[in-house]
Amino acid sequence: MFSAQGPSLRELAIQALSSVERGYDLLAPKFDHTPFRTPESILGATADALRPLGPFGQGLDVCCGTGAGMRVLKTLCQGRSTGVDFSAGMLAQARSAHPDAQWVRADVRALPFVEAFDLAVSFGALGHFLPAERPALFTGVHRALRPGGLFAFPIAAPPPIASGTYWALLGFDMAMRVRNAVWRPPFVMYYRTCSLHAVRDELTAAGFTVTTAPLTALGRRKDGSPRARLVLARKAQTP
Repeated sequence: MFSAQGPSLRELAIQALSSVERGYDLLAPKFDHTPFRTPESILGATADALRPLGPFGQGLDVCCGTGAGMRVLKTLCQGRSTGVDFSAGMLAQARSAHPDAQWVRADVRALPFVEAFDLAVSFGALGHFLPAERPALFTGVHRALRPGGLFAFPIAAPPPIASGTYWALLGFDMAMRVRNAVWRPPFVMYYRTCSLHAVRDELTAAGFTVTTAPLTALGRRKDGSPRARLVLARKAQTP
């Protein structure tokens, strides 16, 4: 599961017992050698799906981590791109890998941007927000986009209940809930709280017009439906 360059079991245990911010600060130097880093297949499929909708001007990577999403923005955006995250450790790694980009440390539940970007992306971050926190995140992204701007992120189809993946994710979420019930500070990381239906409703409430595009390059389930879709949330043009 982890490469030889990745964190040890002891290091992971220490990180899991920390806050989200402190945990990712500790994990940052080895994050790209873990399964938590967004795979190249997802980055590539996202870029391919967005390319016909561009080119874009300024790009924003929301919850950028070590900067993997910057690879997508650089191929799609003609202007300078920005990554925002609240982990200083993650931003240090991102800045080292992409010194030509701009990096901002901020709580994405209160993004400090107003009509500054044409495209915003996010990869693998929604599970770090409780459902009650997502409206603030989506409202902030909406505010950060220029009129007509686009917010895009991949979302996986729910695994079938008979699959091992379903029960593994359920077990992980249950373990995380127990951990947060008995240990402080909390570490929010849930895999089953971001259904497409809920996310679509929340984005619509934030002012977006929402569509989706199948990421067929990532494969299909047995029933023929795509394993993942790209959520496309568009901010209205100024009347």
